[in-house]
Amino acid sequence: MDIKKLINDDDAVSPVIGVILMVAITVILAAVIASFVLGLGDQAQQTTPQASFSFDYTQDDAGDDTLKVTHDGGDTIEAARINATASGAIAHDYSGGSETDLKFGTHPGGADGELFTSEVSAGTTDTLNGDDFHDGADYASSMTGDHLDLSETTIRVVYSDASGDSSSTLATWEGPDA
Repeated sequence: MDIKKLINDDDAVSPVIGVILMVAITVILAAVIASFVLGLGDQAQQTTPQASFSFDYTQDDAGDDTLKVTHDGGDTIEAARINATASGAIAHDYSGGSETDLKFGTHPGGADGELFTSEVSAGTTDTLNGDDFHDGADYASSMTGDHLDLSETTIRVVYSDASGDSSSTLATWEGPDA
């Protein structure tokens, strides 16, 4: 056997490398086409918006607390995508009784948690007060004559994507006694 001839014989190297490159290009091309056909390219672009919110809490000695929520900056967000959740809100009535875990909703018949009513961009503000909370029963009469106490409340501003499959908390506020 001639060892010099074996070392210099490289006839099969070029076709093997060519086949490997052709297979790799075919696999990459198939993956790119499949991602667009199956819509995976669109899903990768749907992300949670970047937004900053500030909260201005006013504690009223008469018991009518308010919380001003302001979009300070970041992406403009469709109002229907922004909701709020509240836990620990208390309504004090004139007789001294109290009720905890009020639900947050902007108006009678409106969806619970609806925070803003128009497109949310930098500078958009909503003020939460007693008119925005109810006990889950008869909304119109649930807060009549009551005073809202937000001192033990936690408010979360939540973004929900258009499909409703995922949500993210954009901002959280906790009352001074929460």
